[in-house]
Amino acid sequence: MMERTSRMPAERHPLEPFLPDGAKILMLGSFPPKRERWSMDFFYPNFNNDMWRIFGLVFFTDKSHFITSDGRHFDKEKVMDFCAGKGIALYDTACEVIRLKDNASDKFLEIVSPTDIAALLSGIPSCRAIVTTGQKAAETAASALGCQVPDTGSFEKIAESCLSGMSGNMKKDGSPQRLWRLPSSSRAYPLPLEKKAEVYRRMFEAEGLI
Repeated sequence: MMERTSRMPAERHPLEPFLPDGAKILMLGSFPPKRERWSMDFFYPNFNNDMWRIFGLVFFTDKSHFITSDGRHFDKEKVMDFCAGKGIALYDTACEVIRLKDNASDKFLEIVSPTDIAALLSGIPSCRAIVTTGQKAAETAASALGCQVPDTGSFEKIAESCLSGMSGNMKKDGSPQRLWRLPSSSRAYPLPLEKKAEVYRRMFEAEGLI
């Protein structure tokens, strides 16, 4: 366990899960940055985080597709409409954390309460894969789902026994079978934007969203 370097208070997740009808994949990050870093009131809100630039490249060959005309914010409504239309649900692997340092780094996040993934899945019965964005999210989800942590850009099969134990109303043919691990969209992750987009594209193609 990491030693606390400060006495930061515990933070509850500030957003509700985004679970559109017919969602085919569930994307899970770690936890949002502090609110002063937000450029919109939605997931991956930090304008220096490249998630929505990755989406722009993958689906529209335009990294600025989800950026507002002022060039300083992400377009929340455009992002939400797109994700709902594609069947992409969004949340994080922690619903309560302590920041061991006053920053947004996953390295200094202590998870107080992990997300109840089963509860999320019960609201999206068409979900067929869980996609984690970064190492901490992948490790947290793998622990909950009874599988190995995937290599970056790959997936591991989720244990059927784990899924059946998580929720009695999950059917074998309707439960997610794969846990993906994709590179973090944070600029701290040492991979060029275009290379990250290639990895995301391969996952979206494999899951039939492209």
